[in-house]
Amino acid sequence: MPTAYVTVPRDEAETLARTLVEERLVACVNRVPCRSTYRWNGQIHDDAETILIAKTTVDRYPDLVDRVRELHPHEVPCVERFDEADVLGPFAEWRDAAVE
Repeated sequence: MPTAYVTVPRDEAETLARTLVEERLVACVNRVPCRSTYRWNGQIHDDAETILIAKTTVDRYPDLVDRVRELHPHEVPCVERFDEADVLGPFAEWRDAAVE
């Protein structure tokens, strides 16, 4: 099952996380504050952001990516997929039941 790693400006994190859970695209989103340093349009930026770690299913992952692209304020949002090598069985069952 995939986990999506998404970075988002801090003031957008709560709304995006809640929307993904409410729309049942994910079972859970962990929010971790961070600072991101990156190059965009030839300039170096250093911004306060939040890492969203979103737990979903294989079937819903494409819909999750589409929704993040719709809602994210950046032209090119960071969305990366991590596929689990191992997961606790009861957690996987809960996650699958929480995502439609």
